[in-house]
Amino acid sequence: MFSRVQVVGHGRLGSAVSARLAERGMVASGPDADLVLLCVPDRVIHEVAEKTPQGPWIAHMSGAVPLAALAPHNRRFGVHPLQTFRVGGGPEQLDGASAAITAETADARERAHWLASCLNLRPFDLQEDKRILYHAGATMASNFLVTLYRAARQLVETAGVPAEGLLPLMQRTIDNGFELTGPIARGDWATVDAHLATIHEHAPEIEELYRAMARATRP
Repeated sequence: MFSRVQVVGHGRLGSAVSARLAERGMVASGPDADLVLLCVPDRVIHEVAEKTPQGPWIAHMSGAVPLAALAPHNRRFGVHPLQTFRVGGGPEQLDGASAAITAETADARERAHWLASCLNLRPFDLQEDKRILYHAGATMASNFLVTLYRAARQLVETAGVPAEGLLPLMQRTIDNGFELTGPIARGDWATVDAHLATIHEHAPEIEELYRAMARATRP
């Protein structure tokens, strides 16, 4: 459907996307592009779209920004990889990840699905009015996992043990389908209270986070 794609923005995501399109022989750098793909920060998507000459299709890869930000372009869609990307990472980061598709016409949806498949993503349709709700969930799954690890690492390192031991534990929890174990699952509230007491003493800045997570985790 597209033979020449111009990628605008070469950060974590843009670099991986450009590399994958280069593998497909689809990268364009000039006015001969039939798709302009914006991989820029959310805050500048509308500004970049306004400056982009009309004619080719245009798309963004944001999870939170509405398609209206691509105005004045009418031939538009969104493809959001449900994945996190590292600096200097290659196109293999895209392999097998899911991707949210937003489109306003059947033609745009078909093209978005085609592009996602070309990038080796697994597309699914997302309603435009549910975009922010979806992105909030994606942010919790990725960003808050980092927050959780940082807090847990602080506690075990304060206890004088290596934080590396947390990684197999976290990975096994994922591999076990997020089955809840431990004192909260057992209803062992005396242990939870002991946790809170020692956190209050040694890392009081984490106490509120522990309390909130315990409340949310309680069956």
